[in-house]
This record gives sequence, C-alpha cells and structure tokens, in this order.
Amino acid sequence: MDGQRKIFENLGCVLEQAEPDFSGADFAFKTLRAWNSATTHGERIHTHRGAYKETLLHEIEAGLRLTAADIARAETLHGQLWRRFQAFLGNYEFFVLPTTQVPPFDVNQPYPTEVNGVRMESYIDWMKTCWYISIVGNPAISVPAGFTKEGLPVGLQIVGRHHADFSVLQVAHAFEQATHIGQKRRLSFSRHVLRWFCW
Repeated sequence: MDGQRKIFENLGCVLEQAEPDFSGADFAFKTLRAWNSATTHGERIHTHRGAYKETLLHEIEAGLRLTAADIARAETLHGQLWRRFQAFLGNYEFFVLPTTQVPPFDVNQPYPTEVNGVRMESYIDWMKTCWYISIVGNPAISVPAGFTKEGLPVGLQIVGRHHADFSVLQVAHAFEQATHIGQKRRLSFSRHVLRWFCW
C-alpha cells in the first residue's frame, strides 16, 4: 500500500492513515458463513461426504451445531459492524487496503497456516482483509498494485461508500491508467504459483 501512496496523491487524493473498527467481524462472518454452508450442504454430506474437502466439512459441521443464540449474536454484530463502517466512510470517501495478507502461494499448499509468525485460526484467515470487506457489503474492487521480489502479483482493494459503485470503478480505472501494472507482466502460472482468490 505505502508503495502506491504517490500514485493516489498524483491523482489528487488526500491520504490519511485510518482504520475502521472491525470488532466482532470474525465471529459474525465465520458464524454466518458456517450457517450458510450448513444450509447449502448439510443434507448432502450424509450421502456424498467424500466429495467434500476437510476444511469445508469442518465448516458445514460447525454450522450444523450453531444455536439460534449464535446466529442472533452474529446478526447483531454484523449490524453493528455495518453501521460503524458506514460512519467511518462518512469521513473518508474511500478505504484502501491490501487484498490479502499474503502473495499467491504454492498450489499444493491448501492454505497458509501462518502469516508473519501469527498462527491462522482457520483456512480463510489468510485473506481476512478480503472478507472483512465482504461482510460489510460495500462496493469494492481489487486492482493490480505491483509484484513481489519473486514476480508474484500483489493486489490492492479500493472500497467505497454504500451504493457508490461507480465512484469505486472510476478510482480503480484512474489508478490502473496511472500505473499500467496489469499490463507490465504476464506470468505463466505453473503448479508452484497460484492460489489466490476472493469471493
């Protein structure tokens, strides 16, 4: 992110270091995700269990164990988080952050279990910066922002205000026109290079 500050400044942006309060995001997102997984796949795991990978099975089974109180708490935290995030973007037109905490990793590695010495609690924590934005539901886009020393792509998220989708697209387009990073290098993805996704 810091490497791209000058680009945004040259585009006329005034940058400030600020971070919204994501308290409760972990519980809300993981609970609602598990609930959705259980609702979608709960019946099927009894007849086609072998078709599911272990991480998803664990999530489905966690969803099946949820109580009404768990879901109510998750929904309450979700609502509080949404209101705080909208208030944050009342002061800032955009929120810019990395797409994920790690660069693309070996396709044979199911998921990173540690980031900068910090143990990841679940198989999706390595992309927490992505699903923190998913749960608030604001318009967001990921743009090419550079490469690691090994030549792997790094993405930057631009998040906008509620219903301000077009402004997010405008800033993303301006950033891409200023950098042309997406056109600078085309990687040939081998089995060693690429597990990087977001939903």
